Formats: sequence, C-alpha cells, structure tokens
Amino acid sequence: MPILLTGGSGFLGSHIAEQLDEAGAEVRALVRPTSDTRFLSRLGNVTLVEGTMEDRGSLEKAASGVRGIIHAAALVKARSPARFHRVNAEGTRDLLEAAREVAPELTRFVLVSSLAASGPSSDGSPRPVDARPDPVTHYGRSKLAAEEFVREAGYDFPVSIIRPPLIYGPRDREILTLFKAVQFGVLPMTGAPESRLSAVFAEDCAAACIKALHADVPSGSILPVEDGHTETLEELIGHIEVALGRRARIRVPIPAPLLYLAALVSEAASFVTRRPVMLTRDKLNELRAAHWVCDATETRRSLGWDPTVSFEAGAKRTAEWYLREGWL
Repeated sequence: MPILLTGGSGFLGSHIAEQLDEAGAEVRALVRPTSDTRFLSRLGNVTLVEGTMEDRGSLEKAASGVRGIIHAAALVKARSPARFHRVNAEGTRDLLEAAREVAPELTRFVLVSSLAASGPSSDGSPRPVDARPDPVTHYGRSKLAAEEFVREAGYDFPVSIIRPPLIYGPRDREILTLFKAVQFGVLPMTGAPESRLSAVFAEDCAAACIKALHADVPSGSILPVEDGHTETLEELIGHIEVALGRRARIRVPIPAPLLYLAALVSEAASFVTRRPVMLTRDKLNELRAAHWVCDATETRRSLGWDPTVSFEAGAKRTAEWYLREGWL
C-alpha cells in the first residue's frame, strides 16, 4: 500500500520523497500540473498524480487506498487572506475528508505545519506547545486552522503535527535571497541582529516527518523540530559568510517606514502582475517579531529522531549546492 505525499515537488517535499524512495517505500506524490518535478522524476518508487488542494476529486484519487499521508503542500505566499485559508486550511480539511472516504486502512496522517501557527516568542525562550497560539500573519493563521482540522480528524485515525521553524538547505529558493545578498556584499537588515532563531536542515526535517508517520505517539501530538542550536540572526549570517568565504561588509538597517513602503510597492506589483509576492504588509508582522524559537527535546525522545546538521554545517552544504547548480 502506498504513502501519499502532498507537496512532493516543493522544497521540503522533494527531500521527503527522496528519503521515502531510498527506504523502498511506494510513494504517490500529488503535484500540480505546472509543478517542476525534476527532483522527483529520477525516483523509481514515486508515482506522480496530478491535482491540487482545491480539487476534491484529485484528492480522492490521490488518497485512494493509501496507508499513510504526509501532507506537506502549502502556500507560503498568496494574494489574499482568503487564498491562504482556502489552500492551507480548507485544502487540509478536504484531504482529511477524502482520506476518511477512500483510505480505510490509513495508519497515520502527518501534517507539516509551521512555527508560524504558534507565533513568535517575546523573550527568546521557546513557547510551550500547549501555549495559547498567537499567529501574527495570515499564513500562520491558515496553518493554525489546518492544525485544528487535523486534531478534529484524530478521532477517526491517528494524526501528528510537525511544527518546523526556518527550514533551509539545497533547493530552497527563500533563503537563497540571503545567500545572494551576502555574496554581493551588501546586506539589507530587516530584523534585529540580536533576534534569536531556530532552524532545521531540510534533510533532518524530512526525516522527522517520516519518523512521525511510523511513530506510536498519541494522536494529535504537536512535534516541533529544530537542530538544537538556537542562534541570533547575526550568528546565522556569520555562518553564511563563512560558507561563501565572503563578508557582507555593508549592512543596511531598513527603517520601519521604508520597509512599509517597500511592502506597499511589492503589493502594487502583485496587483499588476496578479502574482503573489513574499514581501507584504502582513509579512512585516513576522519580520518585526522579536524571536522565532522552538524546542524539539520531546520530539527527539518520542520519535527517536536526532537532527544531524547544525546551521554552520548546513550553510556550507547549501552554499556548495547553490554554487554547483549555478543558483549563485
């Protein structure tokens, strides 16, 4: 019986697909018709099924008869709050309903959520997983709504929720912007250098998702993942500088009014092109937050999972991949 993976053509999803393939698992990957599947096409145990999180019929086709589901598909940028909610929250609900109907032998459903669903920390210490969620963006609220749908479904079949912070590594186009700025030598600073951040290397995060699929943990468990080394933004930048062998000697703090203006211009471009953008006024709530940290101590124990890559080592591996592939 196959495992369904949504978001398999995405950054994290491609790493999950690779590890499942290496383990000999039969994988059914839900991909959009326009998805770039170059990282999946070479995997012998992965079958592609075209569909979207908005197409209930394709969800039923993809989930039919599967024994496990890892739901990694999500929008990280959208042109409206409604769009975030439709895909990230309602899409998750529709996938759960499809699983109830067409996957009677489902052993576990794993949602890849986000630390954004919990919200930032005000003092630099990890917020407990049972703390009242306080998402500060539309994306975070949509992921929290997805978590709530998943927990409700836990009465029908076992469910687990993975909550990663910053995920980075080869194939990541989001942190690529930071690497490019360091390589150029001029680094716009949109956050405080002393802000504390948790991170997890993509391969480690993928391994946690697969562990969660098979682990005998209480249904509804929320499982933060991180590499065990909370660092400041300045320290993370330092690791990237070492990885690239180049100092970003010019650091340009962006004043709040200028950042707000940049978000307005970005939104105007989105309106004209009808394409979603990452920098929005809503995104500023995340950039201005003091700290984004979590603690995976309990996750390591309950899943038998150990992250193997620190940000220092991961930055080197990511830089090498970017340079080798011509992304830098």
